[in-house]
Amino acid sequence: MRIAVISPIVDRQHGTERAVAELVDRLAVNHKDDIELYAQSVSDIRLNPDSAARTNGSGEINWHRVGSFAGPHLIQFLSWLFLNRFVRWRQEGTRGKKPDVVFSPGINALDADVILVHAVFHRLAELQKSHQPAGLRGLHRKLYYALVCNLERRIYTNPRVTLIAVSRHTAEQLARYFRRYDVSVIPNGVDGDHFSPASIATMRERYRQEWKFSPEDFVLLLIGNDWRNKGLKTLLRACSTCKELPIRLLVVGQDEQAQFRVEAKTLGLANRVQFFAPVQDVRIFYAAVDALVAPSLEDSFNLPVLEAMSCGLPVIASQRAGVSDWLTDTQDSVVLKNPEDPQELSERIRTLASNTLFRSTIAANAVHTATKFSWDAHTNELRKLLAKAAQEKSRHNLANQSA
Repeated sequence: MRIAVISPIVDRQHGTERAVAELVDRLAVNHKDDIELYAQSVSDIRLNPDSAARTNGSGEINWHRVGSFAGPHLIQFLSWLFLNRFVRWRQEGTRGKKPDVVFSPGINALDADVILVHAVFHRLAELQKSHQPAGLRGLHRKLYYALVCNLERRIYTNPRVTLIAVSRHTAEQLARYFRRYDVSVIPNGVDGDHFSPASIATMRERYRQEWKFSPEDFVLLLIGNDWRNKGLKTLLRACSTCKELPIRLLVVGQDEQAQFRVEAKTLGLANRVQFFAPVQDVRIFYAAVDALVAPSLEDSFNLPVLEAMSCGLPVIASQRAGVSDWLTDTQDSVVLKNPEDPQELSERIRTLASNTLFRSTIAANAVHTATKFSWDAHTNELRKLLAKAAQEKSRHNLANQSA
C-alpha cells in the first residue's frame, strides 16, 4: 500500500513520536509498504531520499518536510493543519498519485482515514478547568483546548473514520464522549532488545557517578511532558514526607520548570530534585535510577512505564493510565488507586525503598509482562485496519464515480 503518515515530529525520544517511528519502519520493512511521511522533524528512522532501487526489498519512506510558523502553540497548530494539507496537495499533484489511506496519530489532519488516538482532549480539558493559568497564558490554553475539542467532535463522530485506541481506558473515553463503540484497541509495544536489563547494566555506574548519586541513594524517575498531568506535584509532596529516606528524584521532559522548582524548594527538596530535557537515548535515565514513578492524573497509555518494566525496573503506575489495563498490583508493578493522594504514593515509595525482596520480585515479573508487548505485533494489527480502511475508501470512491 501507499500510506500517508501525518505527524509533526517522528523520532525515538518521545512517546507518540516513538510509536510513529516504530510503526513507519515496520510498515516499510516488514510489509513492503511505501510511506509518504509528512512531518516537520524526522530522526532515527531510515529514509529514502528519492525513488532509488530498493536494495533490501523493503518499501520506501519518503519524508516531505512541512514548515512551521513561530508563535503561540495555537498558531503553530493551526499552521500545521494548513501546511501539511498544502504540502500533501502539492505532492499529490506533482506525482499524480494519491495515497491508498491517510493515517494520523491523533488529530493532525481533517481528512485522515485512520486515527490512532493517544490522548482524548475532552478528558484533558475537564482536568484543566480547575488548573487554568491566569492572564494571556490561561486564555491561550482555553482557546487551544476549545479548538481541539471541536475538532474531536467533528472528526471522531464521523463513522467513516477508523478509530484505534492504545488502551481500553481510551476506548471507553471515545465511547463516552463520541459514542464510538467500534474502536479497536491496539496497545503500544516495546523493543525488548533495546530496553532490557542487559542493555542498561553497563550504563548504571557511569551515570550515577555523573549525577553524583551515592550507593545508598534511592533514585526515582518521572518522565514525560505536562508535569502537572503526569503527577509531579503529588510526587513532590509524597517525597517531602519521606525525607528520612535517601531519596533523589530525576524529572525528565518538556515543561516550564519554574513553578515546580519553587514547589520543590518550598517542600525542602531543592537539593534532591534534578530536571532534564529529553535526550536521544532515554535508557541513561532508566540505568541510573532505582524505580520509575508515574502518578498520572490522565494517560492514554504511558509508554515509559512499559519501557522501564522491560529494563527490569520496578514501577509505580497510575490506575488512570491506560497501561494499567495490563498490570497487576504488587505482582509486576505498583498501581496507585488515587494518583492525587500523596499519602498513598509515599507509602508505596517507602515499601519499594525498604523491601528489597519485594522490589526485586516485581522487577523480575515486570520484565516478563513487558515481553507480551512488541512493535511487530502493534504494527501487524494496525496494518490490518489500514488495509481494511483502504479497501472501504476505494469502494466509496468507485461508487461516487459511477453515481
